[in-house]
Amino acid sequence: MQKVYEELTSAFRRNGGYLSQLSYERIVKKHTSLFEEEPDTLLLILQSSGYPIDKEGDRYILESYFTPYFEQQYCIVDIETNGSKPETAQVIEVGAVMVQNGKIIDRFESFVECTFIPEYVSKITGINTSDLVDASNQTDVLYKLRLFMGNAVFVAHNANFDYGFLNYSFEHCGLGTIGNPKLCSIDLSRRTIKSERYGLSYLSESLDLGEHNAHRAFSDALATSKLLEITFKNLPNYVTTTDELLRFSTSSRKERTNSK
Repeated sequence: MQKVYEELTSAFRRNGGYLSQLSYERIVKKHTSLFEEEPDTLLLILQSSGYPIDKEGDRYILESYFTPYFEQQYCIVDIETNGSKPETAQVIEVGAVMVQNGKIIDRFESFVECTFIPEYVSKITGINTSDLVDASNQTDVLYKLRLFMGNAVFVAHNANFDYGFLNYSFEHCGLGTIGNPKLCSIDLSRRTIKSERYGLSYLSESLDLGEHNAHRAFSDALATSKLLEITFKNLPNYVTTTDELLRFSTSSRKERTNSK
């Protein structure tokens, strides 16, 4: 499904945020067997994955292409895991905050049931198996996280890890894939903040982001939400929509120069 999300987004961008029925069906048919579903059912599947698509009359619209970035909802996520590879490890803690219009409007945090944590993970996080004995199982926690995320922009510090690990875990638990647009706060920080290093702990201390318990999911998510607020203040004037923000966060120096 990730190919579907990527190609749909590219096509929407080439066509001013809209796609005809024919273009939409061509892309979906190319990359997934879901094309056999009824059109309305397929749209619901994409929406339930968090992909910001809707239909207006006889054409489709990418909502993030038009939403002012400040009005957009951002789900800032952090996870702790008992290993680096989702194929052989699992999530042991989830923390998330939902931000809109510069304010935290909701929050989510949970331990995840797990019977094994390597010693080095316990040393880094302070989480032990005794903390997780009575926790909800992984499927229950991830299902609640899926509902919490909605179609918000998925934000994380080093987002490729959190997004990739969760995407694999969602699929493994029968929850589908993540279609939410992805924003990496490291990428955005590199383009808006001058710093010697861009690790979350370093930025948290140097930018005085408040009390921060590193390598604990909710605390890291909260610190990242404060970092996001600072990066927004340093955005160039030509960034006005959510999609422009997403493109800016991965843009080259040449692209940013040409946009001025």
